[in-house]
Amino acid sequence: MEVSIWFWVIFNAFVLLMLTLDLGVFHKKLHVVSVKEAITWTGVWVFLALCFNVLVYYLFGETKALEFFTGYVIEKALSVDNIFVFVLIFSYFQIPAIYQHKILFWGIIGALIMRVIFIFAGVALLEKFHWTIYVFGAILIFTGIKMLFEKDKKMAPDKNPVIKLFKKIVPTTNELHADKFFVTINYKKYATPLFVVLIMVEITDLIFAVDSIPAILGVTQDQFIVYTSNVFAILGLRSLYFALANVIDRFKYLAIGLALILVFVGLKMLAIDFYKIPIHYSLLVIFVILISSVVFSIIKTKKQ
Repeated sequence: MEVSIWFWVIFNAFVLLMLTLDLGVFHKKLHVVSVKEAITWTGVWVFLALCFNVLVYYLFGETKALEFFTGYVIEKALSVDNIFVFVLIFSYFQIPAIYQHKILFWGIIGALIMRVIFIFAGVALLEKFHWTIYVFGAILIFTGIKMLFEKDKKMAPDKNPVIKLFKKIVPTTNELHADKFFVTINYKKYATPLFVVLIMVEITDLIFAVDSIPAILGVTQDQFIVYTSNVFAILGLRSLYFALANVIDRFKYLAIGLALILVFVGLKMLAIDFYKIPIHYSLLVIFVILISSVVFSIIKTKKQ
């Protein structure tokens, strides 16, 4: 799909404007994000994504609009798995709720940069070496099967090689210093646990990007569609975290649903040269798996 450079510029200007408003206006003063506020912002981001989807429909046609919507649904669903891990990270480091938004804000800035690199590298690989689509498909199937048999997630950040290396290189305090990432003590610069948690958040998103980017490339290889659907899913991740953090345990079977979606997209990629599954059917399968896993989860945990 040929997209004018101005379309890229306007879209990225919009993203920067929303990020600036988020940190500089709506969250200029530190406060605990309430569930009501989180749900409102989640609705705002979903509404903006759907408005953009309508714009894609009128400018580029039904197929591209369906590709965007399918990609957005996949990325949004997979982002819920990030929330499971974020809850564990914040619990492990005992980070107060009042500081969590700042960590997620800067974490998502880093996530956006990493996703851009992954997206353009992935699309370039598929365009130059078509056979890599089979590699991506195999990765998704392997990851999906692994998720199906994965036991409860456990956090051990102190054993993470990146964190261990960081603490060896950069002096780190054991206690928080308000919302600061770095502090100066006796003329010496120290990183705080808040910055260590930020590194953990970035590592988590890097790991998830390895799964999510190939998953959306199984739907479309259009750079603009892949990029914009990813951006909208990531921008709404913070508000979704605060909306779901306290009830995330109710989604007992969601991980199974996400695993099945990854396997489905992986099989779709492996079969692409023999049979290309229409985007309508792909979207239907993904919706059925996703909704079924959520409904079964709610039924299972109803008494709890």
